[in-house]
Amino acid sequence: MKCGAWFGLEGQHEPSDADVNPSGAPLELYIGNMWWDNNSKRTIQQTMTEIKSLGINMIRLPVTPQTLETNNEQGMTRVWDGSAKNPKGRLKNKADAYPYANARTAMIEFIKLAKTNGLKVMPDIHSCSNYVGWRKDVFEANPPYVDKDRVDYDYKREDHSCGGGATNDKPYNKTKWLANLKDLATLANTYDNIIGIDIFNEPWGYTWDQWAGLAEEAYQTINSVNKDVLIVVEGIGSGIKDGTKVDHGDLATNPNWGENAYGFKTRPLNIPKDRLVISPHVYGPSVYQQGHFFSSSCGNNDEGQTYNGDEAAEQKCEFDIAGNKTRIKAGWQEHFGYLRDQNYAILIGEYGGNMDWPQKGVRAAEKQLWSYVTNNPDKAWQETLGEYMVEKKIEGCYWSINPESGDTGGIYIHKYDPVSNTEAWSQWGEMDSRKTALLKKIWAQ
Repeated sequence: MKCGAWFGLEGQHEPSDADVNPSGAPLELYIGNMWWDNNSKRTIQQTMTEIKSLGINMIRLPVTPQTLETNNEQGMTRVWDGSAKNPKGRLKNKADAYPYANARTAMIEFIKLAKTNGLKVMPDIHSCSNYVGWRKDVFEANPPYVDKDRVDYDYKREDHSCGGGATNDKPYNKTKWLANLKDLATLANTYDNIIGIDIFNEPWGYTWDQWAGLAEEAYQTINSVNKDVLIVVEGIGSGIKDGTKVDHGDLATNPNWGENAYGFKTRPLNIPKDRLVISPHVYGPSVYQQGHFFSSSCGNNDEGQTYNGDEAAEQKCEFDIAGNKTRIKAGWQEHFGYLRDQNYAILIGEYGGNMDWPQKGVRAAEKQLWSYVTNNPDKAWQETLGEYMVEKKIEGCYWSINPESGDTGGIYIHKYDPVSNTEAWSQWGEMDSRKTALLKKIWAQ
């Protein structure tokens, strides 16, 4: 699997000052240079042609429960007019901008076009709601969310929930989740390029025992209608929302959300090995600054724990990816790599990052916070992960193809910069040669 993630149908979060649908989360399918940019002639077919030429043979396609509904207002009518980020270039005619009746139709047409191009597709239930997005931890996610205190951030969504803890969303639960999985598995009977289903994105709010039981229910539900499609199961995190710690082995290397499959050692999944794909998510400094990325001189906080995130920046901790390479790789081995040694299929469901972090492509507040960092720690981290993937013969889905992902960028260069070029939102450049070189090394294994 030489895979890249193509996002959009899990919701495009609009800024609070947007002309149309402020703070909304319309279910879009990114064409390329977004459809309100009249300077672009890019099509989905063009991008599929280009990524296939690069070597990609599978697309991970994040969706939400709302994507699967034919009548959800976020996937139709007024929301397709765009946002205030590029008001002069925004297309006014919805039919010209987005030719499908709703997001479900867009998803199916995308899958069909991918098949025509010889590309496999792996749908991913990315959240319990297109509004809650990456903030969720469980099916019934409620505020407060993890980024509620993030400095100078416009997408906190504290007024939305999946569990009824806020007013502006539809409740979600296990029954609805299983129904969504059954729906996707049934689609895979018709569109046989759907090779697998990623059952839920980054379920860090569960313990391993809880998540293992849910994953097994997902398998039984999918298998009831499709006995061929792969069951793609992510890991969990290092602790749940109430502060309960979750075992992940050596405390010196903290896993990302979705990375931790350590519990499989004592509680394996009762899913046939030839149907199961373990799919951890692994990210570096541009997404979150883990304590094991820094030099030993950084020290510990008052609780005796290594500094990470904003605390590390306040302490002016210096990154030392090269010096920590052995420890970083040992963490991956403990969290999921040991399963590769047991001949389980491992597909890193998300990896990638902004190779220019923190100098380019970051918010002003974040850029200022890390202004003392003059090297490229995320580039060094990505290269280290690439080495490990080759060593272990592990495959993955690069996040992302599209460059609009705020903390990672994409395989394509984004001309937009939140500090220096705010008028260029959604304008794509060429592919980033550093990222394509990394991918080719990984794929050559």
